[in-house]
Order: sequence, then structure tokens, then C-alpha cells
Amino acid sequence: MKKILLLVFIGSLSFQSQAQKINAGLKAGTNISNFFGSSFDDVSKKALVGYHVGGYLNFSLAGLSIQPELLLSSAGAKFKNSVTNSFESVKLTYITVPVMVKFNLSSGLYAEAGPQVGFKISEDFGDQSIEDFAKGLDLSVGAGLGYQTKSGFGVGARYLIGLSKVGDFDASSGFDNDFKNGIIQVGLFYTIKSGNKK
Repeated sequence: MKKILLLVFIGSLSFQSQAQKINAGLKAGTNISNFFGSSFDDVSKKALVGYHVGGYLNFSLAGLSIQPELLLSSAGAKFKNSVTNSFESVKLTYITVPVMVKFNLSSGLYAEAGPQVGFKISEDFGDQSIEDFAKGLDLSVGAGLGYQTKSGFGVGARYLIGLSKVGDFDASSGFDNDFKNGIIQVGLFYTIKSGNKK
């Protein structure tokens, strides 16, 4: 995975040197997250609503562009407490770096896909006694669709599926630590238009 990320980084630098136009922008929106990949046989869970916010650069060439982003983004799930019979949130906050390859279609529509690296900055699991719940590094891959107007405003939706195990605690605690992040992102963005690269 490290080799793949290095190749993506080198490729983006090469692409940047040939880019006809470089734009910057801001984005923000909602995250709908959950954990998957573990049996969770004895645990009732549901999705957690969170957020993402940050900025990006877009290096375009013809109908293709590469868009690295820097986002503050939440993940997690809600688990039912068998004692109180209520749902408690397990919230993870990451600094994420997606690198999306965008295929610009007609009439402002686009499709995108690419890897993402997440660096955990905080975790909040209510009154749970689990220490070091999540690993510090989270790897995922995403794909999405969106629409951008000529004025620079746009809307997009993206699904991120985790590639790396999230849990960083002893599985003997009775909770399976072999699970991954799954996140649906829906948000708005604004691209600050720039002139052609000289």
C-alpha cells in the first residue's frame, strides 16, 4: 500500500508539471459513517452522522484532472448499550488526504476515484472503557459523482471503503477489533477559478 501511495504521489507531481490549469477550492459537507467487516453478532449498531471540511487543489489537463485534498473528517458508528437500551456514539476524527482522479463529463458532471490516507487526531467512545480504540493510520479508497457549475459552485457525493483494520485494542475484551470504516460523503464545494498556467 505504501508503494501504491508513493506512485500516486509521484504521478501527481508529474501531472502537475504538465497541467494546463491549477485551481484551488473549499468544500464541506456531511459524513454518514459505519463500521463493517466484523461479525457484530451480539452488537446492535447504526450509522453515525458527522462532517467533513477542508480545501483542495485541482490540476487539470483536457477532460481529466487530479485533485489532492486536505480535510478534517469524522468517522464511526453508534452502538446500543444493553444496560441503558440507548445508542452511544463512537466517533473518530481524522485529518484525511484524498487524491482523486476526476473524469470531467459533459454539462459539468464528473466522476472520480482514488485513494485516501487518514491520520487519527481524536477518538470519543462515550463511557466505554476501551483504551486506544482506533489505529492512528487509516487507508481507504473512494469513488464518487458530482456536478460543478461554470461559476465554480458544485455538489458531490463520494463513498469511501476502508482497506485497513480500524481496531487497535485487545480482541479478548469481547469486541471484535477486525473492522473497517465505511463512509458516505455528501457536500458542497467552491472552486476558485484561475487562469491558464504560464
